[in-house]
Amino acid sequence: MTFPAVLHDVSLADTLFVFALEAEAGDFFTGCNVLFTGIGKVNAAIALTQAIQRQRPRLIVNLGSAGSQRHAKGQVICCNRFVQRDMDVTPLGFARYETPLADVPVVLEHGLVHPGLALGVCGSGDSFETGHVEAPYDVVDMEAYVLALIACQERIPLLCLKYISDDAGSDAAGDWAQQVHLAGQAFKQVLCNPLR
Repeated sequence: MTFPAVLHDVSLADTLFVFALEAEAGDFFTGCNVLFTGIGKVNAAIALTQAIQRQRPRLIVNLGSAGSQRHAKGQVICCNRFVQRDMDVTPLGFARYETPLADVPVVLEHGLVHPGLALGVCGSGDSFETGHVEAPYDVVDMEAYVLALIACQERIPLLCLKYISDDAGSDAAGDWAQQVHLAGQAFKQVLCNPLR
């Protein structure tokens, strides 16, 4: 099984695949331009900024595991809206999730839509969410928001696909550990059969 030569009208040579962890990619992306950022928004921001300076990709594809109480485990969700879920400066009069003194909306919209996949809003934060509450997002991870923000500011198209590994509930850590190694194969199937 091999990738098509072009994803969303961009050649594979000009596409950067971004994962937090090697476990999320497996062996399915050998030969592609791959970046492993490490966990969390700071690591992701540093790694992607450096990669953009080196390579200047024409498309960024963020692939990774995520939790959700709305979407089923094993499902691949396309996220094109993002929230910084751990930003809370409400004591100073700002809305929850609003970054003070920044010209960025609470829900950042930046991302391509992949045919045949359900759409989600990804809430990113530097915590592994196990007690998901009512929020303006239905998918949780630890990196996508900052990747989308950088891609938006750099005017680079972004495709963000999340493999649902857990329900962001009390069993999330155990479920994630069992499911994360299945993500790479799921992504490969989606990207190799984009019009299924």
